Amino acid sequence: MYVLNVVKTVLNFDEIISKCGFETEAPQDVLKHLAALEEFYELDEIVEIYNYLLKNVKDFEILSGIVRLADSHKSESTLAILVDTLLGKVIEISDDDDCINYRVLCTKSISNYKDASSVGALLFCLNNKSENYKIRLACADALGRIGDRYAVAPLIDVVKDEEEKSVYVKESAAFALGLIGDKSAVEPLVSIMEAKQGFWDKFSFLKERIIEVLGKINIKNDRVLKVLKDSLMDASAMVRINAIEALMNSEYEEASSLIHSALHDTDEEVQRNALIALYNIQGRDVLDEVISLPGYSDSLKEEAKNILEEYEE
Repeated sequence: MYVLNVVKTVLNFDEIISKCGFETEAPQDVLKHLAALEEFYELDEIVEIYNYLLKNVKDFEILSGIVRLADSHKSESTLAILVDTLLGKVIEISDDDDCINYRVLCTKSISNYKDASSVGALLFCLNNKSENYKIRLACADALGRIGDRYAVAPLIDVVKDEEEKSVYVKESAAFALGLIGDKSAVEPLVSIMEAKQGFWDKFSFLKERIIEVLGKINIKNDRVLKVLKDSLMDASAMVRINAIEALMNSEYEEASSLIHSALHDTDEEVQRNALIALYNIQGRDVLDEVISLPGYSDSLKEEAKNILEEYEE
């Protein structure tokens, strides 16, 4: 009996690099040649080519293009290279800014894989306070998009860390918690809003994000309601707007009456968002009230008329 002996073709990377014009053509043309290779090679060979190039090419523009090309295949072997690149193990780009931007791009690509195996590396870079802030922001975002519950507690620690100098990192960590949507994040976030108000008042952006997260997770309890109610009186108009949206999407019986008070807010944009929220909850009645009764601002009356014309006629 004869056994067919199939020998896998050994890829000639030097020949591929030459044919794609790495040494002679502009990066965008090189990338076109690389994309065209997918017509001539099997999927496993394409992955092998991309992986080789990701470990050996030094040009930022070409590397960025390869990451995007490889992203459509989502191979575990490519993910391992992306994670190593994030950790600074596989990278030879000489320009510091390009190096950082490339690691950020790799981090975004990692998030597309939705693979929990990368969570440890993302948390390591997020918690490294000496790491570039762009990379830390990208890691927080990636953790949110992957959505693994293992990241919830570390993300909460970042949000409540008073020694964390970057409010943007805190904000990104809070946003990630909203993307994950795990209910276990609610109590710690509520505690953050309840404690040390003088300290947190300096971080209005962070408060905006926390209120937004509480609205997305949408758990009904007295402590959350009090935080949302208090936020309607916050100095930041955006915090008040986020509280209105969270109440609109909630199941609290008091939601309508609390939002109604914001129709008299000093900020016109807050008034407008309160009107829209009440319209979504109650329908046309609130528009008729604002238009016909005294005590409402002219701008709010005009907004009510516009909504009426657009949606009710």
